[in-house]
Amino acid sequence: MNFLRFMRPRTAAFGLWLVLAASTTGHAAAPLSLWPTIPFMRGQDLCQFQDAYGKSRSEQAQEMISRLNDLLRNGAEGDDALGSLLAIDALIDKNRSLATTGLAMDLTLAASLRAALDGLYRELKPKERKLTFLNPSPLLNMLRELRTSQHQGMIDQRQLSKISGFAWGTYAYGPGCRGDLLVTLHIELGSGASHSFQAQGRPESVMTGVAVQMFKQAQRTVFPSVVSMGKKSLTLLGAPGSPVGMAPTPALAEAACAASRGRLPLWDEYEFLSALGEWSGGVALDHNFWALADGHVLAPDLRNPSPVRHPEDVNSNEIYFYCVR
Repeated sequence: MNFLRFMRPRTAAFGLWLVLAASTTGHAAAPLSLWPTIPFMRGQDLCQFQDAYGKSRSEQAQEMISRLNDLLRNGAEGDDALGSLLAIDALIDKNRSLATTGLAMDLTLAASLRAALDGLYRELKPKERKLTFLNPSPLLNMLRELRTSQHQGMIDQRQLSKISGFAWGTYAYGPGCRGDLLVTLHIELGSGASHSFQAQGRPESVMTGVAVQMFKQAQRTVFPSVVSMGKKSLTLLGAPGSPVGMAPTPALAEAACAASRGRLPLWDEYEFLSALGEWSGGVALDHNFWALADGHVLAPDLRNPSPVRHPEDVNSNEIYFYCVR
């Protein structure tokens, strides 16, 4: 599966503003290590709920009468027609009951989530992985120590100090009655913060949507943060009110950064941060126009003879920017 089709972020209107980290300090958010077990609890069967309450009682009665009339018109006797309808409904209920029997769906969802996250990290290759699950090997060693140690409280604390939080979820059979699941995943952090992600789809693929949301929030660039560029450090301030802003002219963008006690990035700084990428502490240029000092614009798609242009060369009132210091 190509995960990139899920990853079409636009830096000017980045859709997910929840923060997994407990705080956003002057440095990048710390990596998160979650408890390895993800319990999933089954919720209300939304398919059955829709079947029962999606239509009024009179509408359901009219539908049953219509089916019965169809059978009668096709030559069925009255009692036989009614018996056939009841048998069909009973068979549908039996098949649905068999399909939802058992306790394996939670294992499927948990394993699918971890596989989808691993796939994203393999494909997108961020510089640092900021979302992991606790390695079970050290955990098993600690459990062995618990059996023999008299200082269980101390070892418990060591064990808990290795995780940032834990995840748990709920799932329900989708209201469309076509085999979809509606999955909600909750993450509880040690700080007390709680964040949720939700997706709907087939059981074998629904967790990909959840994994993409988790990846975006864990890996996205945090503002403010500090990036090392050669021998200097660059503080990414973001734009007033949002990580990436938009202004009709470069002059207005420059004034906004000055009001934030920052400045617009230089051409080489824009290029360096774009090379880092959104998932490794930078900001992607995409195909947008970016504000430069002295009323100029950086047009990454117009490199001949230079991507540094005058605003009239690009003829756009959508100039993107963020501030640095």
